[in-house]
Amino acid sequence: MNSMKQISIEKVTLNIGAGKDQTKLEKGIKLISSIAGRPPVKTFTRKRIQEWGLRPGLPIGCKLTLRKTNALELLKRLLESKDNTLQQSNFDDEGNISFGINEYIDVPGVKYNPEIGIMGFQVCITLERNGFRIKKRALKKHAIPKKHRIRRDEAIDFMKSSFDLKIGE
Repeated sequence: MNSMKQISIEKVTLNIGAGKDQTKLEKGIKLISSIAGRPPVKTFTRKRIQEWGLRPGLPIGCKLTLRKTNALELLKRLLESKDNTLQQSNFDDEGNISFGINEYIDVPGVKYNPEIGIMGFQVCITLERNGFRIKKRALKKHAIPKKHRIRRDEAIDFMKSSFDLKIGE
């Protein structure tokens, strides 16, 4: 196989949306810290949405991005909490994978914390190939050519071979 076509995991992102409820946000920060072992960053609103009571600068969630070995170790535990099974709809057309975990106590090695209660979070996995740097570099940025992008079926095959993943219907 061409070495430029090999797929790897760029990052794993954990995300909790709390809305304007600040107590839920604090619980979310404790939850992500206990799962990943490092503190997340808060996310803030950019737009004003009067009906929801949101204004620019209001903290509404938290997220944590992990890369390299930290991401792989955590991803194995997170997939184990889903019984190594994902749905076809968890994969998008650009090779990204996203799934939710309804209760954090399903993750192996995480114990129930009465301060947090029962809470869930979202996991996003971003896949990449060699050469994807051209979309992020400072000089001569380019879009990834169509033939080099990661398709849904390639992402599914990669996850099946790397993580012994099963695809449900």
